[in-house]
Amino acid sequence: MRLLFTTAPLRGHLHPLVPLAWAARACGHEVLVGTAEAFCAAVAASGLPVASLGPAGGFVELAGAERATPDPAGRRRAHGRAFALIAADVLPGARRVVADWRPDLIVSERAEFAGPLAAAAAGVPQVEYRWGIAPLEEYPEAAAEEFGVRPPPPVRVLDPWPARLRQAHAAHHQSIRDMPYSGEARVPEWALRPRVRPRVCVTFGTVVPRLGGGQVDDLLLPMLRSLSGLGAEIVVAAEEQVLAARPELAEAADHVGRLPLAQVLPVCDVLVSHGGHNTVLTALAAGVPQLVIPQFDDQFDNADAVAGAGAGLRLDPGAATPEAVAARCRELLGDRRHAEAAAGLAAEIAAQPSPADVVTLLEKPAS
Repeated sequence: MRLLFTTAPLRGHLHPLVPLAWAARACGHEVLVGTAEAFCAAVAASGLPVASLGPAGGFVELAGAERATPDPAGRRRAHGRAFALIAADVLPGARRVVADWRPDLIVSERAEFAGPLAAAAAGVPQVEYRWGIAPLEEYPEAAAEEFGVRPPPPVRVLDPWPARLRQAHAAHHQSIRDMPYSGEARVPEWALRPRVRPRVCVTFGTVVPRLGGGQVDDLLLPMLRSLSGLGAEIVVAAEEQVLAARPELAEAADHVGRLPLAQVLPVCDVLVSHGGHNTVLTALAAGVPQLVIPQFDDQFDNADAVAGAGAGLRLDPGAATPEAVAARCRELLGDRRHAEAAAGLAAEIAAQPSPADVVTLLEKPAS
């Protein structure tokens, strides 16, 4: 069987697909990833074969005009519009790859629309990988405005969230175990040794520092200084360019760098994050309680799910003062109920079908 995976040119959208694509290859299937030209190197670094679908605008640049809006729905619409514009750029390339390579199945992450449209035109079944808990109806609505037709429904939706955290619209989704992939990030030596103090990890992902505006920048350094008063080790997981632009962050933390969260979080006691899909699920799989400070789109629903399950706390961006962050982290460190709830969700994630199990299911619509 030939599987074509398609992704928007963002690491947080590619990374959930990588373990499934690996599993498909391990099961003997042919795999190809299609994405925008500028993002091909990131895909190639995962060890997967990649084909360029052509040049496309960058998400941060296309969505940046709306970065300061206080309206969450407005930001979702702006982001959906950015993904639709990217899809419009690469749709001719997607159709060409589908015609030339003739995949039996197309697997697209939820914000990538060229793959589903090319699949429908060629009569190829398409599966959606669902990141985030929120419906995000603004995304396909923006695609419908751009293309004059709503992207066709997939034959199956893969969902890595534990079933009890999902919203009603996701009740029929096919479960798949989240297997975190962190790209080219080395495991630091300190993560292999037993810790002697509590350890708090702070990350705002790869997009928020570029799209979130000054709010995160203004908060980060004072927050780290406030967290140091907890007597805990402070870890900052961030991209190299963020750390290069903010060298003072290294002085305010015990460990900084681009880090593989799947290996780092199991040796941490609390995670402070923006609530991105990959970050939240990696922490849940590690059984680590979280303080989520959501910034946009699915992050608010992800934060509500974590807090509602007792696996952490939510702090609205407007209330996220350095003192408030430190107080919530102190609460998470001192109350074992959050860690116990997170451990329960970790067990549920571990019980979900593996990517290899799901590959077996994916063979059916293509047969």
